[in-house]
Amino acid sequence: MTKTANMAATDSEAGDPLVGGDSVIRIECLHKFFGDNEVLCDINMQVKQKEVLCVIGPSGSGKSTLLRCIVFLEEYDRGRIYIEGKLLGFREAGGRLVRDSERNVSRCRRNVGMVFQQFNLWPHMTALGNVTEALVGVKRMPRAAANEIGSAVLTKVGLADKLDAYPSRLSGGQQQRVAIARALAMEPHVMLFDEPTSALDPELVGEVLQVMKQLANEGMTMVVVTHEMGFAAEVADRVIFMDFGQIVEEGTAADIFRVAQSSRLKQFLDTWRARNTNLPE
Repeated sequence: MTKTANMAATDSEAGDPLVGGDSVIRIECLHKFFGDNEVLCDINMQVKQKEVLCVIGPSGSGKSTLLRCIVFLEEYDRGRIYIEGKLLGFREAGGRLVRDSERNVSRCRRNVGMVFQQFNLWPHMTALGNVTEALVGVKRMPRAAANEIGSAVLTKVGLADKLDAYPSRLSGGQQQRVAIARALAMEPHVMLFDEPTSALDPELVGEVLQVMKQLANEGMTMVVVTHEMGFAAEVADRVIFMDFGQIVEEGTAADIFRVAQSSRLKQFLDTWRARNTNLPE
């Protein structure tokens, strides 16, 4: 058994997979190490259906690593992550947890879509080709049906006139909207956004945030790591503030931005307010 599997089992002997309920994601006692550096420490959280959860905090606080663990792009070391009631990444064997197969990992996370900081588009494919590639290659969908879905989701994100455009001919905001469309085409039950506007010029941020607001209004379950405090204050049902790999404070947007309890969160928000004018008082 691997060291990681041993650690995962040791910290989480209790707790059965979620049966029923409305939690899409449940995380219990999550720990993640890079060498001797613990980047996530005892994370416990749930994400409910149709909830928009924004994760804020300073750079290096573990926010992006948390998202990567939720889709098992990073293998966590202790604790458990459940996606729609199914344990992600590990399975029970003889009263212990062992690393699960890649097939089972893929099956567990198939209803989770993720949008990264970088757009990661295929430069040799059109916008439509980028969106439909997984539909054809992963879902084995006929090309005509994939093109129909691809056209629909690109229209949804405001790119109906860019189906045949290559990434080099698109602005950064348009490329990120293609990336969002690509994730939406797979019909996810929850969308993860890892600082989706951080690579954009300031004037292009709004068009991406508008698409995300539209998804939130339509009831898409979303976990958004963001430095856009105005977006979090306006759209989030709940906000988590992280620092040094831990959840320091969580609550509604009003709780976090108006009646922050911890001195660290107050300091963080004061710093942002000093640099921005669009934060709630």
